[in-house]
Amino acid sequence: MRHLPSLLPWVLALLVWAAAAGAAPSVQDDRGKTIAPARPPQRIISLYGGLTEILTALGAGPRLVALTQGDATLAGLVTVGTHLQPNVEMILSLKPDLVVQGGVPKGFPALARLEAEGMPVAMFAPHDFAGLFTVITRLGALTGTDETARELVAAMERKLAEVARRVAGRPRPTVFFEVRQHNLLAAGQGSIVHDIIHRAGGANIVKSPRKLLQFNLEALIQANPEVYLIQKGPMNRNPEPVERRPNFGELRAVKGKRVLLVDESLFSRPGPRSAQAVEQLARFLHQEAWGKDD
Repeated sequence: MRHLPSLLPWVLALLVWAAAAGAAPSVQDDRGKTIAPARPPQRIISLYGGLTEILTALGAGPRLVALTQGDATLAGLVTVGTHLQPNVEMILSLKPDLVVQGGVPKGFPALARLEAEGMPVAMFAPHDFAGLFTVITRLGALTGTDETARELVAAMERKLAEVARRVAGRPRPTVFFEVRQHNLLAAGQGSIVHDIIHRAGGANIVKSPRKLLQFNLEALIQANPEVYLIQKGPMNRNPEPVERRPNFGELRAVKGKRVLLVDESLFSRPGPRSAQAVEQLARFLHQEAWGKDD
């Protein structure tokens, strides 16, 4: 995954060659498995909200026939269990021609069962923008929406470039991202959150390469971040205000009133809105970089 930036031109070149040759789209998912449908899939089941958002942004939303519980991207669709425990029997009964999953390990046994039944399954698990852009490109190839995929990536890259221009050369405040309050869970460097923080002009205080890790209060107070981000969503439904939490008043972020509540689906779910998360955070970290009218 760390080499995805260098792979992107080759991915694009391969897709262009395939289209010119009249070949069916063929892509590799993030397990290295080749997905080669005879034609663009018309009945898709998404087992991860971020992939649902991408497919919808590509114009493939009408082809989605089922989602997982809690995925509110599209209303009125059948739900097939959760992203952790998808209902294999329901999925098979819906006869999809493609199932996409977001790299959730607890859901892997269900994927294996689906593949054993001959069901085409693609797993995409981007942890940074480079990986996200290749996922958009590959889903565009699979669904026959290559041009829309290119336009989406280009629009996101423009937004990221504009933020980078504004925050360039500015000091990077240290940032802690709270994934979950109870049994404090932090976002590590293996998450899209880390890339969002970096591109927004901040510095993640968590140095672990893992996506998520438990973080005790003593370590948090010792790291003493300048900015404290709290996500709100299914993983952190009712976070208590930091001012009410014992010992949190010692943090520089709390003393300086640099605490921001953010939407879990925007920040922790790699998708077409991830560049918006970068801009939102950058405006909070570097307010001086934006004029009053911006």
